[in-house]
Amino acid sequence: MALAAYASFPERSRGREFPIEGAVARGPRDDFQRDRDRIIHSIAFRRLRYKTQVFVAPDGDHYRVRLTHSLEVAQIARAIARALGINEDLTEALALAHDIGHAPFGHAGEEALDAALVKAGGFDHNAQTLRTLMRLESPYCEHDGLNLTWESLEGLAKHNGPVLEPNWALAQLDAGWPLDLGSWPSLEAQVAAISDDIAYDNHDIDDGLRAGFLDLAELLEHPFVAERWSEVEQRFPDAPLDRRLAELVRSQIGMMVNDVIAETRIRSAGMGDVADVREAGRATAAFSPQLQESEREFKRYMYEKLYFHPEQAETARKAKRVVAELFAAYSQEPVLMDEEWLDAMPRHEPDRSRHIADYIAGMTDRFALSRHGEIFGRTPEDLRNV
Repeated sequence: MALAAYASFPERSRGREFPIEGAVARGPRDDFQRDRDRIIHSIAFRRLRYKTQVFVAPDGDHYRVRLTHSLEVAQIARAIARALGINEDLTEALALAHDIGHAPFGHAGEEALDAALVKAGGFDHNAQTLRTLMRLESPYCEHDGLNLTWESLEGLAKHNGPVLEPNWALAQLDAGWPLDLGSWPSLEAQVAAISDDIAYDNHDIDDGLRAGFLDLAELLEHPFVAERWSEVEQRFPDAPLDRRLAELVRSQIGMMVNDVIAETRIRSAGMGDVADVREAGRATAAFSPQLQESEREFKRYMYEKLYFHPEQAETARKAKRVVAELFAAYSQEPVLMDEEWLDAMPRHEPDRSRHIADYIAGMTDRFALSRHGEIFGRTPEDLRNV
């Protein structure tokens, strides 16, 4: 399928930070396909299997984790990319990699590391994604990092739009290889980002109901879902409730995907190339104004009822304590770290603290709990809430 004029073309890529001389060809892949494959084969991507999405270290196999969420985002993003005629491989790579920088226990772990690094520049999961892919995950003999294309790194750096005040980690990387942080990213990056919203807006309904944190009757009366639920009820009045709820989630995703495609086509009309997307001065991939407001209202509802649920808040408090105590332990006794991390420990601050944060940020939920138990002989009771 021919790409639209405003798409990202692999043959026009700005290249990689470390030029590859005399590279061995491993299959008929272009640069964006190689990026996607490097991400999928990375250790950091595999670790997403045991990192929190909404619920900490869930016992139930049916709850989403960072890995399954990233796969779902990638599928939504590819569907939108295909409809818009932009590069599917770059879009998929960005969707798969967007959460790689998350610490164990999700945003609770991030907040604990941010507090621990208060004198060392703080911690941000999006910047940590870039730090992981550009410096920490290093399987190649010739260079540090995965050496992804400029377009992949730009899209991840500007996941939520232009970055006017980058934290130390992103600023440090940008100084080494400028990513034009002040402009909008490619349309592929914007589609990956809005697909993230579509995925968690709807799939968190499923997990929230499964956990019993969302009230079904109240949820189904919310304006964001009420219209689709009425349609499901009319089409499948005799179907079991669980099947009707699954149909609701699919209908919601379809509605939002179609809205993004229609609005993005309007906003991208007349754009001649990807430079026009970057210089547009606003998001090109977006919800229509009506859906944007409705989606924002629904997010407020989900924060109140699910993300800030009292049980969630208590679990987050315990998770923060685990991360904070791990950081303190490694700061006081670095010999507790794995040998390769101990050997690479910098001598001076702030690099020492940042190194410890890198180590903890790469942990899965279960590994963090295991190391905490080994060091302190205990872990907080009832850390899992589902």
